Amino acid sequence: MAFQIKPNKKETENKTIRFPIDLIENIEKAIQNKEVTFSKFVIQACEYALNNLEDNQNNDNRSNL
Repeated sequence: MAFQIKPNKKETENKTIRFPIDLIENIEKAIQNKEVTFSKFVIQACEYALNNLEDNQNNDNRSNL
């Protein structure tokens, strides 16, 4: 499944995180002219990574059986 930028509103909490400047610049380019904020993009990217991490872990566990 490809990563897709989508609007989504959920209850949130503030967290402080440091990003490399080049990553910030790349994210800002990716979301330019899209209806998504920097925070929304990061949240979606994290959710995508976690979902794929779980899929990969499940596949690894199955192959060890």
